[in-house]
This record gives sequence, structure tokens and C-alpha cells, in this order.
Amino acid sequence: MTRCGFATIIGRPNVGKSTLLNQVVGEKVSITSSSPNTTRHAIRGIVTEGDVQIIFVDTPGLHRPKTTLGGRLNHTARSAADDVDVVMAMIDASAPIGPGDRMVISTMLDSCWHPQGPRPIVIVNKMDRTSKTAVAAQLLAVHRVTEELANEAGHASVLERVEYFPISAKDGDGIEVLVNSVRVSMPDSPFLFPEDELSDVPEAMHIAELVREQLVRKTREELPHSIHCRVVEYEWPHITVEILVERESQKGMVIGKGGTLLKDVGIAARRQLPEGCFLELRVRVEPGWQKRDDILDRLGY
Repeated sequence: MTRCGFATIIGRPNVGKSTLLNQVVGEKVSITSSSPNTTRHAIRGIVTEGDVQIIFVDTPGLHRPKTTLGGRLNHTARSAADDVDVVMAMIDASAPIGPGDRMVISTMLDSCWHPQGPRPIVIVNKMDRTSKTAVAAQLLAVHRVTEELANEAGHASVLERVEYFPISAKDGDGIEVLVNSVRVSMPDSPFLFPEDELSDVPEAMHIAELVREQLVRKTREELPHSIHCRVVEYEWPHITVEILVERESQKGMVIGKGGTLLKDVGIAARRQLPEGCFLELRVRVEPGWQKRDDILDRLGY
């Protein structure tokens, strides 16, 4: 008999959810950067060992939305915590617990309050950035906040089921213990994916995301939220990725002086693709796309 199930990772932006997903899978399946809301879709990474398959789900960071896109990203994250087997709320070990963290913990509690609901796990990440004493203090603080929020919501009974794990998603410390604990919660089920499959992300989407990752990293805080990438032509070895921005001035920023920034982005993305790939990048202005429901529907958000 095999076992198979879903474990969703939720947290505020930049807490390390995508880094954890890539660490447990052993390959890069979700893009990362220091900019908030880099992840925009529910990204699934698959870990199959022996007779157990775990489908980890990376989600957009829960935040206070300022655009229609932001509201849809929050909905994606919350929806990913429904009808799963484990919900993992990730908290930063090196930062004070703020309103965003409380939102994350409340989302976990709302999904897991029923005795037969998902198993609630709190992960304190980035233990590599602080001392053992500080990590211990953060674990106690998270426990107090979780208890407070559960009592406020009338979900006190869930508290005895909540477990806490300190980890470093970057270095891998604590990951084996965490994954082994998640594994025991997987229900009896046939595998949902082939044993050698690591992600269900379509190749075209993965390529577009690799391009967006490089753009986000190279433009830093200037316009990451205004960028969307999609593959518009795919006939191997020729792939064309269209880059959407909201204003003409942003188009110039993406291209860079003499086209240098766009060229650098293409080179960096191409390094992560099979040899022989010809990657063409085009930039187009789609005014205010983050706030337009018609555009967001068409882009799959």
C-alpha cells in the first residue's frame, strides 16, 4: 500500500517558502528573490521516497494587498490551504512577529481547527541568521501568539495538535526532521504523479518564471510587481518570452541602456535551460494590468 498527500506552505512574503520547496525537492522548481511576492502561483514540488509521495505546495506570500493582483495572490495562498493533509505556517526566526505573521497563523488555524482537518505545523525558518537563544525565544513567542489567536477564534482544541519546527531552508538544517514528520501524515493513496517527477509546473511557465526571476533580481525594488512574463512562441529550440510592464518608462528600465539589462537577463535565464536553446525576449506595455480583472483573467491569476 502506498501513501500520498499534500502539504501546503504558507507565510508572509520573503519568509523562505520557495527556498524550502527547492530544498526538499532537491532541485529548483520555484523561483526565488529578495523582492516580496516573487511567487505568484501555487507551485507544487513532489518528493517520492519508498512507498510515500508528498506533494509540497509553495504559495504566494500573504500580505495586505494594494492591487487587484495582490488580492488574487492572497486568495491563491488561502485556497491552497484547503483540503490538504498538512498546513505549514512559516515564520521568520530573525524578525519580530508582526501583523503579517498573525495573519499566516490565523489562516493555518482556520484551515486546521477541525479534529479531522489538516495537521497544523509551525515552521520557524532562518535559524542560520540568528543565535540558538534567539530561535528558542522566537519559538516561545510563536507558541504564545498561536495560543492567543486560537483562543480568540474559538479554536483552542487545535492547540494540542500544533507542532513547531526550527529550520534553515537555506542551509538544510532541520529539513530532514521536518520532512520525516510530514511523511507520517500522508494518507493511504495511490501516487498522484510518476515517481521520477519533481514538479507539475508546465515547461513554458517554468521558462517564463526563470526570466521573471532574473528581471526581479536585476531591477530590484524598482518594478518587480509591474512585471509579468509569458511564453508566446515555443518551437524548440526557439522560445519567445513576452515581458509585460505597465508604463512606457518601465519598458525602458527593463530594456536598459543600449539593451544591456535585457541582454543580461536573457543570458542568465538561458544558462538554466538546455543547451542549444534560443531565447528571445520582447517587452510590451499593458497599462495598469495589475488592477484590471480582464487582463488578470487572461494571464491566469
